[in-house]
Amino acid sequence: MTNAAGRPNLSVDDLDSTGHGSLAQLLTTGPFPEALRAAIKASRLSLDRIQHRLALRGVTISVATLSYWQSGRRRPERPESLEALRHLETVLGVPQSGLSALLGPPRPRGRRSRPTTMMPIDALWARRERVANLLTKVDTSSDVKLGRISQHDRIEIAADGGQRSVWVRQILRAEQDGPDRWALVFETEESDVLPAVVNLRNCHLGRVAEDTDANIMVAEMMFDRPLARGETIIMEYELLFAEGHYPAGNNTFARKFRLPVREYVIEVRFDPSYLPARCQQFSVPAGDDTPSRRRNLALDNAGGVHAVALGFGPGVFGIRWEWPK
Repeated sequence: MTNAAGRPNLSVDDLDSTGHGSLAQLLTTGPFPEALRAAIKASRLSLDRIQHRLALRGVTISVATLSYWQSGRRRPERPESLEALRHLETVLGVPQSGLSALLGPPRPRGRRSRPTTMMPIDALWARRERVANLLTKVDTSSDVKLGRISQHDRIEIAADGGQRSVWVRQILRAEQDGPDRWALVFETEESDVLPAVVNLRNCHLGRVAEDTDANIMVAEMMFDRPLARGETIIMEYELLFAEGHYPAGNNTFARKFRLPVREYVIEVRFDPSYLPARCQQFSVPAGDDTPSRRRNLALDNAGGVHAVALGFGPGVFGIRWEWPK
């Protein structure tokens, strides 16, 4: 059976080309070549047919390159190759970023190449020195071992226009054995108190470091046990401000990603008695000073807006709003 786009409807339970593991598992744990081989086998398309379908989408790629990618001899790294991979995901019927998220950082090239330096946790924060100082007071060693699969932020705005709470749901995957915590960094403005961390699920609060002068908090979100490589965790918590201390936050909420996330969902819910005149999503790729992409958002019937980012990062993604004058 094929769908409206003319490509097979795949079952993610199909075996890979070696007969080991399911496609769903390989899209979660990798490695990239095995996941690609499994997706190609499940599609029941030859490399020639895949090349033809990519050509119909305006993508020029050789059968040899596709063969190299699935064998592990090469992998897509250049911008044009990554763009081709995004179309290949559609042709094969796998989730968007399902394969590209398995690539990790680019491999070094040349004899004198050195491993790519990963962006530090504090890199995207305006007050880097203050954030960096707080991070020295907690254990951040697990951060680099965790892949960002999915994140969902829901921000509740009170009748006075301040941010009442932030509910967070994250799905993380262990890329190595041993990660046992998530390092939470939260910064707010226009408030004289920091939020409480409540309603935790599949985690508990560890060490907390605060800079009350700058309204910045760093906290360890401890897992119930260390994760094994390939294992995933669904973690939830809520940041709750005390009544009467809801920060305006410059009428903006944004999430900073130093590593790519497959899926990011952000919701902002407004009190029905005080609705914004305009809402807009924005993104700022790492290294840029100003938003590169903006999109106006329409309020839904419940008085809220949302935005979705797929395969995003490193960078900043958020929503800003304007109140009626």
